[in-house]
Amino acid sequence: MSRKVLFCATVDYHFSAFHLPVLEWFKQRGWEVHIAARGGLDLPYVDKKFNIPIERSPLRRGNLEAYRQLREIMRQNDYGIIHAHTPMGGVLARLAAANSRNKGTRVIYTAHGFHFCKGSPLTNWLLYYPIEKGLSRLTDCLITINDEDYRLAARRRFKARQIEHVHGVGVNTDRFKPVTQVEKARLRQDSPYGPEDFLMFYAAEFNGNKNHQLLIRALARVQDQEPRIKLLLAGEGPLQEQCRKLALELGIADKVDFLGYRKDIDRLLPMCDAAVSASLREGLPVNIMEAMACGLPVIATSNRGHAELVKHGENGYIVEPGQEEPFAEHMLRLCRSMELRSRLGKRSLELTEAYKLPSVVEELASIYSKHMGEEEGYEAGNQRYHAHI
Repeated sequence: MSRKVLFCATVDYHFSAFHLPVLEWFKQRGWEVHIAARGGLDLPYVDKKFNIPIERSPLRRGNLEAYRQLREIMRQNDYGIIHAHTPMGGVLARLAAANSRNKGTRVIYTAHGFHFCKGSPLTNWLLYYPIEKGLSRLTDCLITINDEDYRLAARRRFKARQIEHVHGVGVNTDRFKPVTQVEKARLRQDSPYGPEDFLMFYAAEFNGNKNHQLLIRALARVQDQEPRIKLLLAGEGPLQEQCRKLALELGIADKVDFLGYRKDIDRLLPMCDAAVSASLREGLPVNIMEAMACGLPVIATSNRGHAELVKHGENGYIVEPGQEEPFAEHMLRLCRSMELRSRLGKRSLELTEAYKLPSVVEELASIYSKHMGEEEGYEAGNQRYHAHI
């Protein structure tokens, strides 16, 4: 088998944000690493990078050109493994890899949350389900990142030769870790927040799925009872100004901080008291894993990704989407009891174990090794990786 691997996704930032440890793992085993995605980022551990015009929308003309380029890239390179991520990256790479697969290339696809799931609109099932099930025939290994997707693919007999469940993309617990109350107070000294403020944190793009409006409305319900509650929103997006206006209309503009795009989430999270998430759909949310690794309790809406991480009453609370009053009640409950926050936060730390970065890389290494035909060499290679990190 050729010791060359091609990773494909819609945009190159996907690899910068989530997959650098895997690229490093391949390099340490002597593999040549190629990336095909839209964007001009300079990525470490990459021998060759192809900037191809993949578009998120399946109806954009650029995807036809991206398919042609991918097919030519694969024709010119004898890849041992092709690993696709993101919906359109997964569609185009698997279609383009059909000939390569016939020659022995192994094709792997990670579904970062199927667009069809319990509670999804009928249109999602009509459009995305037939595509994913059909393309599973062109897949040697389908990797899912939550239990609901894994069971769905198995129950509905997706035709991938192998279906696996991996615990997401992993959380770096060297960066995201809890702090003492003394350290928390020190972090706040360099911020606009005082020691008595109750800080709730949400890192997410401002779009319809992330549903920031629920959090703002829930906060407005409790401001008279607990004026020290503040909501910190990190991120940008098309609905950001709409959310600013909503906070202003509800009279809580001074209680909602729009932080914009941030690279210091690992510094912001530990000084907060709780994490919140109101999204309608999640695969396995990294923002929640990072909050849990910092020892924070979580209030989140009910969906498959949140349910995998947040155990109601154990490390936080799950609320049905659109339910402002229960969300607000849990805000008050956490604000008024440090003992409760401490107990739930401790459980968050315990539940993070399976999602730690070395554990996830080990899961992926086991899968890759099977498709390399190197099961016997897996253990030694994995030990070298852990010694390095």
